[in-house]
Amino acid sequence: MPGTRKLGRPTDQRRAMLRNLVTSVLESGRIETTVARAKEVRSMAEKMITLGKEGSLHSRRQALAYITKEDVVKKLFDEIAPKYADRQGGYTRIVKMGPRRGDAAEMAIIELV
Repeated sequence: MPGTRKLGRPTDQRRAMLRNLVTSVLESGRIETTVARAKEVRSMAEKMITLGKEGSLHSRRQALAYITKEDVVKKLFDEIAPKYADRQGGYTRIVKMGPRRGDAAEMAIIELV
């Protein structure tokens, strides 16, 4: 069930972190983060792409309410979503990289397919 990981943060900080990570994934196409965060980001990023595929004004406003940068929403609706028009989900890929040097947290790359 998506959204059940607490990620060691209070609710407001966790929501802000996930919003920033989703914005970064949509902006740059790929980011490096921990596996737990990547799994949470995947569900929200795919929901944002699904909103972009719908393309209505209502879905654009819903995306603007979650994504922190307006130019990323424009890119989502104009460039990213049309690429996935014939695809029924599975817009992101998580590739595990191994442990992080400092604290041995399992790292992963999440990227758009």
